[in-house]
Amino acid sequence: MPDQDERGPLALSASLRGGYQRHIACVERLENGSLEQLERLVLLVHDTFKRGGKLLACGNGGSASDAQHLVAELVGRYVEERMALPAIALNTDVAVLTSVANDYSFENVFVRQVQALGAAGDLFLAISTSGRSPNIVAGLSEARARGLRTAALLGRDGGPAVRNAELAIVVPDQETARIQECHALMIHLLCEGLDRLLRDETGPR
Repeated sequence: MPDQDERGPLALSASLRGGYQRHIACVERLENGSLEQLERLVLLVHDTFKRGGKLLACGNGGSASDAQHLVAELVGRYVEERMALPAIALNTDVAVLTSVANDYSFENVFVRQVQALGAAGDLFLAISTSGRSPNIVAGLSEARARGLRTAALLGRDGGPAVRNAELAIVVPDQETARIQECHALMIHLLCEGLDRLLRDETGPR
């Protein structure tokens, strides 16, 4: 039996407060170590669109949702009224994912889509909390081989993915939830940065 002080409202409050505190500490470490990289990512995405390229984003699980979230903000809008931006989330087509996984392997679900949809000048953006997912690593490798620019939002030590990305931002934490929270923050800041750059180019609307 757990001790009484390990249960009940006080224990729950302490647990929730601990989550807040770990989140804040993770964001502070990220801010101190990655602001320049985040700025580079904003400029890379902006340059991709300016040159007529498109963004191909992908992830697994919660990171798949993050990829869809980013694409929704780009194709729709974040805050500013602006043109729709060409972006695709590669983890959304169930028929493609299951056919490739069944006929080849799950490792190839993003590789085949890069082969089908990617072109030199596009940007492949991978999102992974570990950087170790075989389909993420393979997708980055294929994208580089085909002349796409490559970037990644990662966590922990970046895993093998960090070596296959032209630009990688690694959240310095071991807790998956905190990494995902920081990825969501960076997605929003990326969109804010793009809105700012596009507004500066075209003027207020």
